[in-house]
This record gives sequence, C-alpha cells and structure tokens, in this order.
Amino acid sequence: MAELAERGVQTLPSMNTRTILGWALLSAIALITLWLGPIELGEAAHVGWLALLPTLAVLTLALVMRRTLEALVGGCLFGYLMLAGTDFLVRFADTGLAVMGNPTIGWIILVCGFLGSLIALLGLSGATQAFSTWLGTRVHGRRSTLFSAWLLGLLIFIDDYLNALAVSASMRKLCDRYKISRPMLAYVVDSTAAPMCVLVPLSTWAIYSAGLLEANGVAAAGEGLAVYLAAVPYMFYAWIALLMVPLVALGIIPVMGPMRTAERLTAEGRAQIEDSDLDEPSAQATPRLVNFLLPLAALIGFTLYLGVDAFKGVVCALLLTLVLYAAQRLASLEELFNAVQKGFQSMLMPLGIVVASFVLQDINEQLGLTQYVIDSLQPLMAGHWLPAVIFITLSLVTFSTGSFWGTFAVAFPIVIPLAAALDANLSLTIGAVVSAGAFGSHACFYGDATVLSAKGSGCTPLQHAVTQLPYVLIAAALATLMFIVMG
Repeated sequence: MAELAERGVQTLPSMNTRTILGWALLSAIALITLWLGPIELGEAAHVGWLALLPTLAVLTLALVMRRTLEALVGGCLFGYLMLAGTDFLVRFADTGLAVMGNPTIGWIILVCGFLGSLIALLGLSGATQAFSTWLGTRVHGRRSTLFSAWLLGLLIFIDDYLNALAVSASMRKLCDRYKISRPMLAYVVDSTAAPMCVLVPLSTWAIYSAGLLEANGVAAAGEGLAVYLAAVPYMFYAWIALLMVPLVALGIIPVMGPMRTAERLTAEGRAQIEDSDLDEPSAQATPRLVNFLLPLAALIGFTLYLGVDAFKGVVCALLLTLVLYAAQRLASLEELFNAVQKGFQSMLMPLGIVVASFVLQDINEQLGLTQYVIDSLQPLMAGHWLPAVIFITLSLVTFSTGSFWGTFAVAFPIVIPLAAALDANLSLTIGAVVSAGAFGSHACFYGDATVLSAKGSGCTPLQHAVTQLPYVLIAAALATLMFIVMG
C-alpha cells in the first residue's frame, strides 16, 4: 500500500497499464449500458440510485487511471450513454458546445487565463524571485514558511480563484527552498480559498449567497448580506478548515497518509513536480519587490473597487503590470507579450477540467442527482439533527457534482422552509448550507479551486485531492459534531 501511495505521488500520469485498465473498464460498462438502452426520464424529478452512476464512474476512473481530465470525459460519455444510447456522442458534443457558450464558463476562462498571464509576467520580470528573496530573509524554516503562505491566503480573500493562483505562485520557490512538498503547499492554498472567501462579506461567495437569500424570500431586498453575516459564525467547516492549517504547520496536527509520502519524497529530492519556464526571469530583469507588491495590490484593489469583479480586476492589474514593466525595460515588448500568451496557454489543462466538470453537472441535473440525494435523506432532517444532516447531505452533493453555487440555488428553496417548519435556527441552517459548499470546493478533486490550487502549486489535481483528504475529513467530522451540538 505504501509503495502504491509513493508511486501515485512521485510519478506523473502517463498512458500506462492503469490508463488502459481504466478505459477497458469504462468500455465494458458502456457495452452493458448500450445493451440495456437509454434511461426513460419520464416526469420524475430523478431516476433514483442510477443518478449516482456517472459520478461513481468518474471517481473510479480517476483512482484507477490517476488522471483527472480523462476520468471526467469518460464519466461524461458514460452519462450520455445512459441518457441517449447510441446518440451519446452527439449529446456530448452539443452539451460541450452549450457549456462553452455559457457566460459563466467564458468568465472563468478569461479570469484564469489572464491570471496565468499575470503570473507569467511576475516570473519574467523577476518579481516573484524578489518576493521569495525578501520573504526568505524574514522566515526561517518549514513552519514559518507554511504560516506565511497561510497569512497571504487570508489577505487575498475576495475570490477563491485569485487566492488559489496568486498565493501558490508567490510561495513555490520558498517552499522548494525548505523542501516543503508541492501537495502540502496546495493544501495550504486550497484551505484559504473557499473556506476564507465564505467568511468575508466582501467576497464573490458572500455576495452571490446574499443574492440567493433575497431571491428566495429569506431576506428583504437589500438585507441579504446582513442575514448572511449573521450566519458566518455558524459556518463551522470553513472556520475549522482555515484554523487547521497553522496547527498542521506547527506540527500539532501531524503529517499523515499520502501527504507523509509526498513530504518524504520531497525531503529526499525524489518528488517530481509540474513546473514550466514561466518562473524564469528575462536576461535584463532586475528583481524588485515593488514589482511584485504593486501588481498584487492592484489586483486586489481593482477587484474590490469594480464591484468585486475578479475579471475586471485582473484585466486592470494586467494592463498596469505591462505598463510598469515596459517603462522599466525589464524585458522587451516581444518578451512581455509572449509571457502573456504563454501564461494564458498554461491554464488550458485546468480550464479543460473545469469545462468537463460543467458537462458532468449537466448530466447530474438531467438525472436529478441533487434531488435524489436530498429526497433520500430528507426523512432524517428532523429536530436537532437538521443542521448536521443538511451539512452531510449537501456535502455529498457538492463533492459528487463539483457544483457549489448551483447547489446553493437548489438547496435554499428546500431547506429554508424545512427549517422554518421545524423551528430550526435560521442562521445555523444557512451556515450548514454554505459550509457544505466550502467542503465541496475544498474536497472535490475536479472542483475549480482544487484544480487551480494544484496547478499553481505544481502538482496534479488528484495528487492534491488525495494528499489533503485526511485533513478535509477531520474538518468535516468536527464540523458535523458542531452542527449536532448547536442543533
């Protein structure tokens, strides 16, 4: 088992026996599905336990093949076999095209792509190197480095995408100096992404959730954010996940499971990492700390000033950075624009995973997965158990579907009236729903924050998800206990 874990952390995925076995397994299931014929959806809200199969196929393929994108594509093909039979490829292509035309996907592609461009410019100018050198004179050793990454994550609270990519890019070199594994960095970064964003009122998560509370009549117009703020103390998963990081950094919570293997391989110099040439400064670059701090401050400042819009913020920060670096002649214009292009291109693989996860969401919606899970566990949603059961139920949904904000939109109209009927604490109920979203964003191996944290840190999404799983489960167990006690 230890050898298997070591091989999973040390090596990068390739077309090997595991990959062939995974596709053989999917092919066998596909043949059986074709023989049975497509599912009749009828008028039912869901198709029962069959709604679980595409997600289970993705999870199985990912564990067998140790690849994320291929597992998602395979699970999606299997889902459309269930829905459309021999027309599965047509449905897959049509949905893929529709997803690419979704404004949300367009927003994600541009935000992540331009963030990749900004990170590439920071590397080309020597700004990332300057920040690592400056911070390296103030932190000494493993604990203070991890603690610094945690603090930096707390500062970039406005959006989990900005957090995941900016913090990881800033801390990679320093973590390498003290032989901190890339999966450990990804865990720290991911733990300050969604868990931090849900706790701060000036974040995309809070603003979106406040809008849903108003739309569903939970709060009067203009009062959604106030109702959301009242629930912040009860967002137990986010608090626990966030506070666990310094305990791990200080060694109070030990390194465990696959993370221990990743740390050992890094200490021995045997870990393989996923780096590119984007961190290499140009020949004429002069590393200056201001060239790192000013673009980062601009990124946060513009995003807040322009209505907490990460896209507008990153575009303004990118343009300012280009002007700043060109004025200092840190690189030629050709090198600067090549860096913008290469940075955008570097995000294509994680963006492919995010797009595939949206296709899977379409399948799950058609099969009624969310409604099936809620209906199955709704009889348990009674009395003081309600907040805990809501948290567990929606955590299963968000982990399975990779849909966090979408789950909020489905769950609020169901659980809020249920809480009112059972005289449950409204703030505690909202806290349970939002905590489940934070858990899903943190734990789902094809969730956007997980994928971006892994990309920025230099490991694969599956490596990141598997190595951080023990810590995620500990936080979820403690959160469940808190919901039971407070319920």
